[in-house]
Formats: sequence, structure tokens, C-alpha cells
Amino acid sequence: MKKIYSKIESINGSVITVRAKDIKYGELAEIQTSFGASLAEVNKIDGDLVSLQVFAGGRGVSTGDEIRFLGHEMQVSFSDDLLGRIFNGAGEPRDKGPLLSENLVEIGGPSVNPSKRIIANRMIRTGIPMIDMFNTLVVSQKLPIFSISGEPYNELLARIAMQAEVDIIILGGMGLKYDDYLYFKNTLEEAGSLSKTLMFVHTASDPTVECLMVPDMSLAVAEQFALQGKDVLVLLTDMTNFADAMKEIAITQEQVPSNRGYPGDLYSQLAARYEKAVDFDDAGSVTILAVTTMPGDDVTHPVPDNTGYITEGQYYLKGGRIEPFGSLSRLKQNVNGKTREDHRALMDGMIRLYASYKDTLEKKAMGFMMSQWDEKLLKYGELFEKEMMDLSINIALEDALDLGWKILADCFEKEETGLKSDLIAKFWPQ
Repeated sequence: MKKIYSKIESINGSVITVRAKDIKYGELAEIQTSFGASLAEVNKIDGDLVSLQVFAGGRGVSTGDEIRFLGHEMQVSFSDDLLGRIFNGAGEPRDKGPLLSENLVEIGGPSVNPSKRIIANRMIRTGIPMIDMFNTLVVSQKLPIFSISGEPYNELLARIAMQAEVDIIILGGMGLKYDDYLYFKNTLEEAGSLSKTLMFVHTASDPTVECLMVPDMSLAVAEQFALQGKDVLVLLTDMTNFADAMKEIAITQEQVPSNRGYPGDLYSQLAARYEKAVDFDDAGSVTILAVTTMPGDDVTHPVPDNTGYITEGQYYLKGGRIEPFGSLSRLKQNVNGKTREDHRALMDGMIRLYASYKDTLEKKAMGFMMSQWDEKLLKYGELFEKEMMDLSINIALEDALDLGWKILADCFEKEETGLKSDLIAKFWPQ
């Protein structure tokens, strides 16, 4: 039987301190306040002095309130009944559905043993040419979407959620505006995709500690589905909000700050989540696609900087498009040799010509005279941006490859493309 403590040593914002023994890091406790029961999580132990982060905040907590430690870490229910449901960062329903309490699994466990993993070798089709054709998303990959505030990254995630050819989508929202939460909910409902989707959503008005729970809850459930043989795509937005929540709690606990005030274990905390991506040798998979906003468009900011060391490339979302320069899926070579024989050559050839188009734009802006080749490049660049880079386009990979050949044929002669003659002979539009 768990002992009940009735003396709180200190209250600092949403962090309370109590003297207790035989308590472990991450353990849950229940606090009985004048407003009712509230959960708290142990986040610091110094001898017998235990600090807890109160989910509902410190408001209404008094030094005489009772604390009962539950003997286990944060848990989340797991079953097929989760699909189509929406929960907050504490695992409580947002959708007015029933609270699920069966098959509880602890969140935040270790990553999968490498001996149980296989090398990534399957692509995830999204219907977006700039992903499928140029920077293929691979099963079990961990990729960030680097962006700035105001870019349509949530709209991009919603499209991927609707179109990705996977068994289950798990969406983890951190610090979302309520409008963004409703956008995800309504978009997926209208598309009929909510039935294969599970959402854990923390809004900007919710307790800070719940923001920290969202990735762990999303990934714990994803791992359980993967063990059942499902291919799961976890979409997280926004990991910078997650890091900011860590910073806020670290400051409250008076931890020694590191770069720009973030805690010194920022890299380890991010890696612990991203390394949950896995393709099991005898079951399903977990793939992670996570938005990381860059304050001031600064890629050297601690969050994107640390993320870049952990993940396998990145997508740069700029001007409402996935930029071909800077975006990189390091695992695409594992799969794009198995799609269609012209995939790699066409991808490289089109990007090379698009780079020449960018050079021509600079020449034009400086008033240089345009040659016939420059005019061809200008036409090509406009078509490429309109037909390939527009994120509203939804076509299969094979159709995107055919479209690429058509764009080349509309702008250039065969010998001007720099592509192999045997591929031109087979795929050049007649």
C-alpha cells in the first residue's frame, strides 16, 4: 500500500516539492486539492527531496494537500478502439468519447534493440511529387520538416496523413493553436481518414507538462501497433514547442542552462524520441516525420541544430514549397533503385536543370541578355515549380515520373537534357 504524504515543502509555479522515500524518477502521483484530484510526475530526486510537475499547474495547491504516489510511470491505453479517437497530453479524451483504461502500457521506454531491426528498404508513398520522386520517405525513417512560423507545415502534415500509404497514422500536436487542432480534426474527418488515425493533441492553453507527454504517448502506442504487424507513421508538430516546454520546466527547477537557456540534455531528450523509429524484422514499423520550426529562420538554433545530428536528412519548407536544395532524404537510395529504372536519373537530371534555372534567374535580375538556352531554362523552371513543387498536387510516383519527362520534352531537345540515350529512347514522350 502506498504511503500518503500530507506536507508539501515548497510550491514553485507548477513544481511542488515533498520529502518522500522509495520513489523513482518519472513516477506518477495523485494530489488531492480543494479543486479535486490532479496528477503529477516526478521529475527530480535529491536524496529524500522529490520534485513533481503538476499537470494542472500549481494554482489551487496548498502545502497541506495530500499526495499519493501511484508506483508506476505515465501509462497509455492500447487497443484498436483508439483509432479515430482524440486525446490530450494526459491521455484524457478530447472527443467526448469514453476514457479507455485497459491494456495499459508505460510511455517513454527504451528504443528497440538493434538486433530486432532491419535496414530500411521500403518507401512510403504520399502522392506528393517533391517527396515521392525527389526525396522519398522511407519506412522506419526519422525525418524533420525544417520550417519557420507561418509556413503551411500543418497543412502539409494533414495532406500526408490523408494520402500516405500506411496502416495507421498517429498525430502528436504540441502547443497547437486551437484553430490548428480543429483544422486537423475537420480535414481528416472530411477526407474519411480519421478512422485510421489517432491524435494526441496539446494546445497552447494546456498545462506545459502535457506537452512533454505527447511524443512519448504517440510513440508508445505506435510501437504497440507495429508489434502487431502494422506500418505506423507518426506525425509530430512542433518539436520546438516540445523543447521550449522542457526549457520552461528546467528554468522552474533552477537547472543550469545550456545554449540559449535550453537544458544540457536537449540532444539526448530529442534522440530518445527520434530513435523510436524502427522496422521490425518480424513485425511492422514506426516512421517519424516531425516539424521543427526555426526561430528567425536560424538553422543553428539549438533545436534544429541538434535535430540534424540525430535524423536522416530533412525537408526544408520555404515559401510554401519543399525546397529541392537543402532537402535531403538520406535513405532514398535504399528504395528509389527499386521503383522504376528512370527514377534516379530523372530525379538528378531535373534538379540539375532546376539549379541552372536559378542561375539564369540571377542573370536576368542583373540585366544580362538572355540566350535561347536561358529562355528554355526559364520556361522549364516555371513549369517545374507549377507542376512538381506545388504541394497541392496529388499524383502517384509513376505519373510524376511521366510528368517529368513531359516537362523536359516541352522545354528541351533530347540531347540537351544530359540523360542517358537508352532512357530517352524508352521514356521520351512521342
